[in-house]
Amino acid sequence: MIVVVDGLNRHLFGEVLDEMYELRARVFGGRLGWDVKIEDGKEIDEFDHLDPAYVIGLDDGGNVVAAVRALQTTGPHMLADVFSAILDGEAPIRSARMWESTRFCVDTQRLSRGKEKNSVSYATCELMIGSLEYAKNAGMEDIITVIDPVMDRVLKRSNCAPYDYVGKTVPMGKVSALAALLDCTDERIQGIREFAGIHEDVFLEEEEALALFNSKKAIEKQPANRDHKPLTDLEKYFVEQMSAARTEEERQDVLRLIETLTDTFTPEQRHALLDTPRAFAHEA
Repeated sequence: MIVVVDGLNRHLFGEVLDEMYELRARVFGGRLGWDVKIEDGKEIDEFDHLDPAYVIGLDDGGNVVAAVRALQTTGPHMLADVFSAILDGEAPIRSARMWESTRFCVDTQRLSRGKEKNSVSYATCELMIGSLEYAKNAGMEDIITVIDPVMDRVLKRSNCAPYDYVGKTVPMGKVSALAALLDCTDERIQGIREFAGIHEDVFLEEEEALALFNSKKAIEKQPANRDHKPLTDLEKYFVEQMSAARTEEERQDVLRLIETLTDTFTPEQRHALLDTPRAFAHEA
């Protein structure tokens, strides 16, 4: 499930962006070993202060599990100002019809394997679809993206092979980096959809995304049980209820239920909720 956060709505999604920056820190600073600036567990650079657009993927539990950043190439961007060694002396490409796509990352720790929903493959393809559709609908014709060789292979396997490359491959942390060109065409998007089996609309409305993320936060505030384990059964119940909700009113009803259970149940009753479904039905 994809939500787009930009300069117009970022005031609503501050906590979602924080979770995205934390994911970027784990991926680029940790797993890939890039030379990035990390403060308070978040990876934020100077380009994040230019009001870019972020295409962000949420899982069924409201967690940020994928993200990518889009910048205009007519102004400052990473290929021109940070990864210029890739260009090998060539002038950076600048076009009002081309966006730069960077910081593409997926939470490989939280997501499962395979190709089903909430898997690494599904989240990766969903993010590709979301970013390409968003760019196309904004009038973009092409995307230039700085990637590593692993991501290059992922693109090729996902029916999203670059149509060309710019410059050369250069060392970057534990991996190498290269610049690839992708066209924002219906044919490319359809190819990814067919590969992933994703045929529905991938975008969430702002209200839907906020309700899903806020439901996750409410669950995280639940106290631990006797063994200091998360309230996994109750969490599963709330996530199922939130996923089943189809209107904003239904989602608000679920949030009120979460708040009611948090405020009124004793610790013993909360433990009983975890023990059996019948206990939940009796107490509720």
